[in-house]
Amino acid sequence: MMGKITNAMVSYYSGDSKRINHFMKVYSFAKAIGEVEGLDARTQQILEVAALTHDIGIKVSEAKYGCCPGKYQEREGPPVARKMLEELGCEPALVDRVCWLIAHHHTYSNIDGMDYQILVEADFLVNIIEDSMQWPAIAKIEEDIFRTATGIHFLECLTSSSGSRG
Repeated sequence: MMGKITNAMVSYYSGDSKRINHFMKVYSFAKAIGEVEGLDARTQQILEVAALTHDIGIKVSEAKYGCCPGKYQEREGPPVARKMLEELGCEPALVDRVCWLIAHHHTYSNIDGMDYQILVEADFLVNIIEDSMQWPAIAKIEEDIFRTATGIHFLECLTSSSGSRG
């Protein structure tokens, strides 16, 4: 299933290597964090599907509004993801949870569930790298967002090697 979803997402963002690279990196971090943290198979599957599709709303947001802030992504992403995942034969409960995660992946209050927590952490890990964030911003994100031991470890490894850790 993950291969089919990856293929669908790569096709969806055909020609947009920045977006493809982003979701593939988020997927890689999310998969690794989930595995090291010992998620059950069902939660791991939901996490991986959500990681691949979390930014599916960007394309619609850019077409509709000319920009793609997080709130637009959260609004526009679930319908597109639902259609794609249903066409790929994903079960309804998985589709529902993934769409819920997409609808909340830029909302950082009341994070409930390890799939949600890890998705947010993985997205931040990639954004920190892609946006070349510096220590004060990273420290605030670490304090406010990161909760898993693996996510914190990855963040520390990423920032200590770049010299960006205060």
